[in-house]
Amino acid sequence: MAWWLIVLIIVGVLVLLVALYDIVQPRDPIVRNFPVVGHFRTVLSSSGPKLRQYIVAANDEERPFSRDQRTWVYGTAAGEGAYFGFGTDNVIDRDNHIIIKQSTFPDTTPIGENAPLPCAKIMGAWRDRTHQFRPESVVYVSAMSYGSLSARAVEAINRGCAVSGAMHNTGEGGVAFPHRNGGALMFQFGTGYFGCRNKDGTFSLEALCETVASAEVGCIEVKLSQGAKPGLGGVLPGKKVTPAIAEARGVEIGQTVFSPNRHSAFHDVDGLIDFVETIADATGLPVGIKSAVGQQAFWDELAQRMAARNQGPDFITIDGGEGGTGAAPLVFSDHVSLPFREGFARAHQPFVAAGLHQHIIFSGSGRLGFPADALLAFAMGVDMIGLAREPMLALGCIQAQRCHDGHCPTGITTHNKWLVRGLDPTDKATKLANYLVGLRGEILKLSHACGVVHPALVTAEMIEMIDAPNRSAT
Repeated sequence: MAWWLIVLIIVGVLVLLVALYDIVQPRDPIVRNFPVVGHFRTVLSSSGPKLRQYIVAANDEERPFSRDQRTWVYGTAAGEGAYFGFGTDNVIDRDNHIIIKQSTFPDTTPIGENAPLPCAKIMGAWRDRTHQFRPESVVYVSAMSYGSLSARAVEAINRGCAVSGAMHNTGEGGVAFPHRNGGALMFQFGTGYFGCRNKDGTFSLEALCETVASAEVGCIEVKLSQGAKPGLGGVLPGKKVTPAIAEARGVEIGQTVFSPNRHSAFHDVDGLIDFVETIADATGLPVGIKSAVGQQAFWDELAQRMAARNQGPDFITIDGGEGGTGAAPLVFSDHVSLPFREGFARAHQPFVAAGLHQHIIFSGSGRLGFPADALLAFAMGVDMIGLAREPMLALGCIQAQRCHDGHCPTGITTHNKWLVRGLDPTDKATKLANYLVGLRGEILKLSHACGVVHPALVTAEMIEMIDAPNRSAT
């Protein structure tokens, strides 16, 4: 036998062995889904920093998340030290750069194991809800429904939330089997009333009570709109309505279902308040709302009517226009609703003026899953932070931006059986928990550097924003 044929056979056997190992290993979904060739991405990623100073993009240029941000999430999720050498390579005097002003006398409170960081407020205390509670973690996984995510991704998220003590928002697709893995749930529903609807698509209080009683639901969120596509409804094609999705959403298998662009259960601010109170009375759970920020009149009226009636939502989630887990027309993603910083400031102010901000829990979402951005949000008045795409990165997302076409290479936002099998729920649950705990730890470190024990005590005077080269403002 020719020598070259022997070499070829040996190489072929080695490649086959590598491929077999790649298929069964749980750590890397890309390598698991694309055996052998997936290693080329690892090689390119590791050699990138050496080549990038000459070609392609800088570490802080890519969007929606820069390479520095993704590297920090990946490292934190892997349980590695999120340290960088040779100083920052960011331009720190550029517009909107966050500067945290440290205290000469930092707080010295030890950070406990798993970085416990409960919410400073009790959810539901203002209206004395039967099942009021203090959220165990100020960071939680924001709304991503089963259907938009694969079953394995939802299972990994719920398990990771259970380990880290964070809440898991179900998204508006109902409560499904992968939500039942020990994580506390924030049950969300929108205009389609999935999980709480009659056969004609209208809201059903009876169905809602059955849903929340069947799972570990701690609170309920009524979604008015989201940052990715505010003012738009949605369509779930019948071919995507599998038996499991149909059961969770309360619809017929194979039936195309629609989410209108507004609610049918109420039609004005007073109707919204009545709706919230009806749900809270029936379930005993804290009830909140989620919305992107558009026209100011709604927020002014909501604060005024809540103050006058002494009724209304127990928590309010403000979703920035830069939020992005929902696929949407580009013009809506780019131009409809305010980004988080401007939107939260405008929506929050009427509640401060009405004296309600001390009673209501305010939650923020929209690229806040990084320590400095999170601390700025707390300084603005946020009590909790909801994260969506950052947890996706912790699960292995590579920012391929294939969330909407069913071909997500990491198995997170697809139902393709081969791609989904690449995501190991046990391994990814650990990585998500590491990320959530790591983020809490970094937020605590920054708070202590400012001289306070909890991020809720961080004030606007402790942070500056660069608004032009060599100028900054608190």
